[in-house]
Amino acid sequence: MAIPRLTEIERDDALKGLPGWTLSEDGLAIEIELEFGDFNEAFGFMARVALYADKADHHPEWFNVYNKVRVRLTTHDAGGLSARDVAMAQFIDGIV
Repeated sequence: MAIPRLTEIERDDALKGLPGWTLSEDGLAIEIELEFGDFNEAFGFMARVALYADKADHHPEWFNVYNKVRVRLTTHDAGGLSARDVAMAQFIDGIV
């Protein structure tokens, strides 16, 4: 079953409810950079997101250096943003 891509209006509405998240330059993803107290906190955050991602069968693109984690959410099967990305961003916001 195909995963529907958000329309520009749906995408813009979703971003209004996701403070700190920005639209990627290509318009196909949302991104955020988070800073934690140390590597342990950053890694713990990533572990919590990984558990959620496995259950949701939707995995983030991310990059970690010491206490910083950059997250990019997109749905490759939809060719851009989907409701799955919004749900994951909301989960991430809830645990940060």
